[in-house]
Amino acid sequence: MSLKSFAASLFAKYIHWKDQKWINNPIEAQDAVFASLIEKAKNTSFGKDHQFNDIQSHEDFTKYVPVRDYEALKPYVERVVNGEEDILWPGKPLYFAKTSGTTSGAKYIPITKDSMPNHIEAARNAILSYIHETGNTKFVDGKMIFLQGSPVLQEKNGIKLGRLSGIVAHYVPGYLQKNRLPSWETNKIEDWETKVDAIVVETLPENMTVISGIPSWVQMYFEKIQQKTGKKVGDVFKNFNLFIYGGVNFEPYRAKFEQLIGRKVDSIELFPASEGFFAYQNAQKDHGMLLLLDAGIFYEFIKADEFYEENPRRLTLKDVEIGVNYVLIISTNAGLWSYNVGDTIQFTSVKPYKVIVSGRIKHFISAFGEHVIAKEVEQAMKEALTSFDASINEFTVAPQVNPENAELPYHEWLIEFEKEPSDLAGLAKQIDKSLQQQNSYYFDLIEGKVLQQLKITSLKSGAFSRYMKSQGKLGGQNKVQRLSNDRKLADELYNDRESDKI
Repeated sequence: MSLKSFAASLFAKYIHWKDQKWINNPIEAQDAVFASLIEKAKNTSFGKDHQFNDIQSHEDFTKYVPVRDYEALKPYVERVVNGEEDILWPGKPLYFAKTSGTTSGAKYIPITKDSMPNHIEAARNAILSYIHETGNTKFVDGKMIFLQGSPVLQEKNGIKLGRLSGIVAHYVPGYLQKNRLPSWETNKIEDWETKVDAIVVETLPENMTVISGIPSWVQMYFEKIQQKTGKKVGDVFKNFNLFIYGGVNFEPYRAKFEQLIGRKVDSIELFPASEGFFAYQNAQKDHGMLLLLDAGIFYEFIKADEFYEENPRRLTLKDVEIGVNYVLIISTNAGLWSYNVGDTIQFTSVKPYKVIVSGRIKHFISAFGEHVIAKEVEQAMKEALTSFDASINEFTVAPQVNPENAELPYHEWLIEFEKEPSDLAGLAKQIDKSLQQQNSYYFDLIEGKVLQQLKITSLKSGAFSRYMKSQGKLGGQNKVQRLSNDRKLADELYNDRESDKI
């Protein structure tokens, strides 16, 4: 064992011991975070506007601080962007994480001196947790690649701004700098396809042991490796044994990854966002992610079914139940208050508190009252692909409200297959059956002849990459929208279809 491996093992043991305090006392940990946030922000503009001096409990908080999304918080954010101090959090932020919003244009998410360490420590602790559980430290001596946005930052009124992954690149600890790829110059390349080509050239001769990124973009990297070498990724990088990912569900990609790699590798799922780092997977055989309860974030949860009611109940950690779909609401030491991140989660455990990401509150299909969420379509797809020995690159689902020839409406699944099954109609039937079993609303609509069985449209290879490129969203943290209530994305993809509906 190398000195670096030995040190990593000792550090992992220490972090595991340290984390037990809040893991074993979750409610107390959240109460402490809540009290600290209110105390520190009581003299900010937001704190004064929302009577922070009078807040003694979560009940008080819900009375004075409404749930907001970015658009509703934007007047305060704009004051911060314009250079004002003590608006949402004491002083000025260190950075703005710039993201592309759907209704707000560019979004500027503040990252403060208090919140920045939480992003870094959570990513580090996810790896240390893996080391503690598995005892595997060999990878720390090899090269690690993180497919991310450009680290080149702009400046706005004295505050640096860029993509979150580009900001985080500035905080790679010294002991990892020699292990880390791609190089700074390659990481600065803006065009994603050019960047991936450069990364392939840089990494081919190296001893790659850890690869990290959003699955769809890592897949592109793997495919280019295979095209260039004619070998499986696992044969090119014989010591590659850990894949770290976040942002999307890995299951639809797993079969393709194992095919590209040529073997199974361990994986760690992360739940990061510009607004905060919320959870990470801390056990290989448990797909739930450990919710981080002492990381400067106070969590509230609203049942997704109740979210659009006039006054939905805002729950705290002690109120949650396993298997219920909740909208995630956060208040943070970056100055976000009762902020709707947009993600929906489900608890898989309450001892300790673990979650999975079930989708986006705005990304679901309920064109007919079916309330179908991402977790359900991804599970249905996973089960069907296993049964039919097929694999996919990507897919999205949209409603067809007004089909031709007086047909009943249906869900259209636009799928880019890697390996297409011989029986597409059978695949559609299997997916539909799984969806009915998971979602009683959908079952009732099919049973009541309001909807007909879903239909599959097969797309040409590369259809989703071409679409994302046309939107200026190829690579980085950008993800394909899995579900829609309209046909905007479906219609964009439709000209790329390979065959008629099945």
